Amino acid sequence: MQTLLSKKFIFPLILVVVVLASGTAGYTFIEGWNPFDSLYMTVITLSTVGFQEIEPLSEKGKAFTIGLIFFGLGVVAYAVNNGVRAIFEGEIQEVFGRRKLKKALDSLENHYIVCGYGRMGKVICNELMAKGMPFVVVEKESKELEVDDDVIIVYGDATRDELLLKVGVERAKGLISVLDSDAQNLYVVLSAKGLNQNLFIIARANEEGSDYKLKRAGADKVVSPFHIGGLRIAHTILKPTVVDFLELTAKTGNMEIQIEEVAVEAGSALANKTIKDADIIEKNGVLIVALKKKNGKILFNPSDNNLIGVGDKLAVIGEPEHFSELEQMARGKRGKASGLPD
Repeated sequence: MQTLLSKKFIFPLILVVVVLASGTAGYTFIEGWNPFDSLYMTVITLSTVGFQEIEPLSEKGKAFTIGLIFFGLGVVAYAVNNGVRAIFEGEIQEVFGRRKLKKALDSLENHYIVCGYGRMGKVICNELMAKGMPFVVVEKESKELEVDDDVIIVYGDATRDELLLKVGVERAKGLISVLDSDAQNLYVVLSAKGLNQNLFIIARANEEGSDYKLKRAGADKVVSPFHIGGLRIAHTILKPTVVDFLELTAKTGNMEIQIEEVAVEAGSALANKTIKDADIIEKNGVLIVALKKKNGKILFNPSDNNLIGVGDKLAVIGEPEHFSELEQMARGKRGKASGLPD
């Protein structure tokens, strides 16, 4: 940043000052004028305004003026050119934009890192934004992206440790790698896991068999869009009603019915109670479709006698306005639930 400022602003300014000082000193020495008159003569010469000389120039003074015009006009043109470029090419905005970006990155904590802003990355970011989750996008190519002004974007190679550290991988909650190739996603997973062992990582797998390699590299979850897309198309033919229901509940912004996940904290009103005693359906108007135990075991359509433990997660279905009430019940004395995926 400082190098850019020096090159585009400070250096040309120094050259202009040197030319003005040289012209002033030259006229003072050659013609014997006072410094102010000499400076005035230098300025009108370099600006080519055509004012008459203060006094008739001597032969040496004329020769000095010719040299000042050839050398000084080049310096002034160079300085003006850099100033115009700074204004019209946005270099001033770029300098302040970098400062703003650094400040935003330094303030991130418990955020998600989305590597790759293609078709999948855009959908992921929209979902995170809809839920109010903090995130930063890492895109390799510097290009214009259709994103909101509030979205933080860093351009660079996500496989490099320096860039991951720049976007706060050590303070992040999770990382999502949806780059074009499995090799790139594999490198990102290896790098990120090496920098933060507790990072929850989701990776995209394009080729068959890549999911095992990505998991061995440290990915917690691996998603194959082609496999999922194929299943969705097949199920649309075989089970159209089921697919319509899933699309309805998963659609962002749907105000009728949704599926949500709620984590149970220590000290919450739900901890160490059975589903019957918690009386979630009566109090909150939502249905429990699954109970994920802390050890990872998932109970679908759990019975009323199942115990809700600290660290368990409830998958519930209902109207969006009822979720906030249930989340309040699930929170412990320390406040908001973490929501960290298992």
